[in-house]
Amino acid sequence: MSSVLSPGTPGGAYDAFLPGAVSRARTQREWTPDDGPLPTLYVSHGAPPTFDDGPWLRQLLDWAQSLPKPKAILIISAHWEDAPLAISSSAASTPLVYDFGGFHPRYYRMRYDTPDATALARRVAATMPEGEPLYQHPSRGLDHGAWVPLMAMYPLADIPVLQMSMPSQDPSRLMALGRRLASLREEGVLVIGSGFMTHGLPFLTREMFTEGVVPAWSSDFDAWAADALARGDVDELAAFATRAPGMPYAHPTPDHFLPVFITLGSATDPEAPARTAIDGFTMGCAKRSFTLN
Repeated sequence: MSSVLSPGTPGGAYDAFLPGAVSRARTQREWTPDDGPLPTLYVSHGAPPTFDDGPWLRQLLDWAQSLPKPKAILIISAHWEDAPLAISSSAASTPLVYDFGGFHPRYYRMRYDTPDATALARRVAATMPEGEPLYQHPSRGLDHGAWVPLMAMYPLADIPVLQMSMPSQDPSRLMALGRRLASLREEGVLVIGSGFMTHGLPFLTREMFTEGVVPAWSSDFDAWAADALARGDVDELAAFATRAPGMPYAHPTPDHFLPVFITLGSATDPEAPARTAIDGFTMGCAKRSFTLN
């Protein structure tokens, strides 16, 4: 299924979605240690047009509601590649990063005022090996790879959230980073890798926006990834640049696929079959998102 966006009001789908979403979020059961470790997620995050896609918003909320409410969220987004490793500000209500251009002014006024995340920042720092620096930016907020999906998944904005930079484009190094973060799941922290299963922005066409056309480079890559994830074939996934169909069109740059390896690394068993939570296409790109325990 492919979405075609034709909003009468920018963000109007989000306005219609929000009252019911808030009502559901208020009844979500909180995580307890008896639940065991939270799963780890990979989410295709979209951009401001996500707020014009009512079905996608509901899919994101349904996914979040299927889990216990986390104590905190650590999210690694395609839009922050920085080494040495860094985390965002832990202060409450840190302003968002509006790292996009050409959209309606409404999207630059959106807010997602999360609580203080100092305790989470300390726990993240404690997972790092001795001697490996972890820099905390005093004023950097969440970029759209974090706040766009979280506004749908957790609309109350009442969960502490930190964003971590992606310090490498090497899948093995990202897997190792994920392994360090895995213990946080036992404390009720939801670890999320945020990208987009296909992200061929230079190759989008008018027909993809207006008619829901899905190009072969997107559908073929998505089918390949779905198969490898279902088989737990980490080596195949790590070789995506040379072995996946649809390359390099599906990912002219690797940043939106690489968060997959944070998710795999932080899973209990990276080679276990992943469970697809959301599939389909929007503007020709695959929004496949998945869960691993």
